[in-house]
Amino acid sequence: MARLLFYFSFICSSMLWSKANSDQRYSLETRYAEVPVTHFEWLSQMKTFKLRYLVNAKNFERTGPIFVYVGGKGDISVYAQNSGFIFDISKTFNAMIVFIEHRYYGQSLPFTNESFSLDNLKYLTTREVLADVMLVVNLLKKSTYDNAFATETPPIVAFGSGYSGALAAWLRMKFPYMFLGAVASSAPMAFGSSVQNCECFYDVVTKSYEKFGSEQCVKTIKLGWDVVINLARSKLGLDFISSTWKLCRRLSSTDDVERLLEWLSNIYIRLSLSNYHYPTEYFRSLPAFPLKVFCDKLTTSFFNDTRGLIEFFGQALQVYTNYSGKAACNEFEELSDYVFNYQQCTELVMPKCSIDSDMFINKPWNYKNFSMECKNRFGISNPNEDWITLFYGGRNLKYYSNIVFGRGDMDAYGCYGINGNVSSTIWTLDVADGPHHAEMRNWDVSDNNYIILARKTYVQAIKNWLNMFP
Repeated sequence: MARLLFYFSFICSSMLWSKANSDQRYSLETRYAEVPVTHFEWLSQMKTFKLRYLVNAKNFERTGPIFVYVGGKGDISVYAQNSGFIFDISKTFNAMIVFIEHRYYGQSLPFTNESFSLDNLKYLTTREVLADVMLVVNLLKKSTYDNAFATETPPIVAFGSGYSGALAAWLRMKFPYMFLGAVASSAPMAFGSSVQNCECFYDVVTKSYEKFGSEQCVKTIKLGWDVVINLARSKLGLDFISSTWKLCRRLSSTDDVERLLEWLSNIYIRLSLSNYHYPTEYFRSLPAFPLKVFCDKLTTSFFNDTRGLIEFFGQALQVYTNYSGKAACNEFEELSDYVFNYQQCTELVMPKCSIDSDMFINKPWNYKNFSMECKNRFGISNPNEDWITLFYGGRNLKYYSNIVFGRGDMDAYGCYGINGNVSSTIWTLDVADGPHHAEMRNWDVSDNNYIILARKTYVQAIKNWLNMFP
């Protein structure tokens, strides 16, 4: 798995530098910081690893701010490539841009090829990640100024989207002396038992398929679950699915089938999250409105039997799995998913349940069952579902300031976000028809007015924060 992630990182880095060569606004210098494997066990701090971060100082002036984008569950170059808004506004603010990779993702592996053993994964926590960011920021300030804590050093604004958006908000909340404010797009802030509406996530995904695909597409997807499950009950069926869907590893066990069903769910979710109005290279190489393209392929097909349906599903799934036509086969468990699943079994418990009205397999949320799954997969028998809320405050933000949240109404992660405005300095911007972090992407002529307004509001918020800075 480590080899797979390294290869993925190399490809993404190549994509990033290719873009940089065509537009110098997006060029980034790769740097590495030596950080402790753990910041909280003093005897273990002798063990370090190289944490990757990317810097663009093209428009930076000493009086300007530093924009720090916190990496999330993926290669940092992918985040940089898909967060053009920060580059677009850097000249306005004379800002330095920094993208900091999340430990255990991309190239920032604490134990190189052994990073994903269960014993080594214990250092994958949000506290360690925030401490990594603070160390890199301190290093940057020291390299630019004589004293990292001197009053003349520049203000810092945190940025992020999705899980990394939550990290950006937590940086402002935990370290207000270092971070002047945070722009958090599609940020889940509610976890564990504080989530009251577990069916919301799959409901939003289903509505996006109904709106941008069709009701027939939703019906066909719902039909497909039983077809896959029934076919997977025999070895011949497993072999047929494996070959027809070009899986890199043949299905052979009940666990394999569970992972396959999870893989299918993730594809449907990601097609919804990345349903942008132009071609992108975010999760994969995807066309404009990939959800619609997938549904069109699925619903214009004709099949006589269950095997025919499986074949047409396989063809439609290639919109996500192999739109570029370069993939030799499909991995049905990606390493980044494995790592984030571990995080969900420790700190980031995100209750999800599916019911009759959505297009997913019916599955109630049950903490005991979830805990058993975590025990079987990672040896973790009691995920701490309330730790994040206790440590960061969840949705209770009334004592904080200077955070702007963006949320697309077609982004399922908005279900875990902040509803409405909390105060005069903590706002939520709703982006109509918006998928995941659409307003954080670079400007495009086809952007709708809601995306444009969200970006203008972000800029005004940052200006307001900077005016507070002496």
